[in-house]
Amino acid sequence: MSLLNREPAVLVLADGTVHHGQAYGQTGTTLGEAVFTTGMTGYQETLTDPSYARQIIVQTFPHIGNTGVNTEDAESRAIFAAGYVVREAARVPSNWRSERSLEDELEAQGVVGIQGVDTRAVTRHLRSAGSMKAGIFSGAAARRPLADLVAEVQAQPSMAGARLADEVTTESAYVVEPAEHGWEGQPLHTVVALDLGLKAATPRHLASRGIRLHVLPATSSFEDITALDPDGVFLSNGPGDPATADDQVALLRQVLDAGLPFFGICFGNQVFGRALGFGTYKLPFGHRGPNQPVMDKTTGRVEITSQNHGFAVDAPLGEPVMAPQAAYGRVEVSHWSLNDQVVEGLRLLDRPAFSVQFHPESAAGPHDSVPLFDRFIAMMTEQSSTSEGA
Repeated sequence: MSLLNREPAVLVLADGTVHHGQAYGQTGTTLGEAVFTTGMTGYQETLTDPSYARQIIVQTFPHIGNTGVNTEDAESRAIFAAGYVVREAARVPSNWRSERSLEDELEAQGVVGIQGVDTRAVTRHLRSAGSMKAGIFSGAAARRPLADLVAEVQAQPSMAGARLADEVTTESAYVVEPAEHGWEGQPLHTVVALDLGLKAATPRHLASRGIRLHVLPATSSFEDITALDPDGVFLSNGPGDPATADDQVALLRQVLDAGLPFFGICFGNQVFGRALGFGTYKLPFGHRGPNQPVMDKTTGRVEITSQNHGFAVDAPLGEPVMAPQAAYGRVEVSHWSLNDQVVEGLRLLDRPAFSVQFHPESAAGPHDSVPLFDRFIAMMTEQSSTSEGA
């Protein structure tokens, strides 16, 4: 579709704020939580991140679609975002890896978007008022009375209390072999990954380091895990409210009780926090984008991280404390945000388990935190040596 002579479109926020633009992608109606992301690159990885399920993504960077879309950079099987808001959409993509335009991809996957919006103004509003319910209406839907559109936006379910991991997880278990990603020789360890919204780059990172990865659906049991005799367990990123993840919290406690090494990211970090007895809460507008500064207590270094989360763990910064679930011993906040002091990582001092709130797989984003995968492997190796010695 030409960017000229387009159907009208409107972005409507729950507080009645309206932004006018033109249809982009599928024409129609979509509802979700409006959130902004600050990435200057990596829009395809952003759109295909399952953690954006039921969210309308507002891109702060004004020019979107310049490099088109390709099959290789998709981070999951589909676009899970509810809608897409951009300032200036590229008319013609230009990149040697491009296979099709971003708009063609949005239309093919039924994603309703809007372009021509002042995304800076939208972002400033969300930063002050907080992420909120929203809707994109294009074509005939955009011509409906504004009061009707606002009412429809307000009537949708809230992100707080949303259980979404079950909607984006893999339908069946599968295995990622090290040999498929350049590893020569026998696997170093076997890891079971619970897919709560797993991005494709994570299995690649682990497999390229010699890990055989069994990816299981979010509804899997502890018996499903132990049947594979793993050396470690991984909980992935994912969408929704961690307060709804009671099943995964109970499962993780069984993993910790069994002494299995554990590594979690993003949603997995929030589940870990809950398993230790901490609470979680919804952030005003969240952290989204590949330019988030975090302090790593272990190394004393500042890392620039890629993040996508609207919820966080409520745990104390500073010296280690006893976990509220005292059986798990001492716990410390291992990483925290330098923008707002939000907890960005947890580490048990008496058991082999840690987690981070950000995305070390760096798709897209900086590579500062990639060594966390090596830290997990070193933990499993040490645990295996200790078990053999015993």
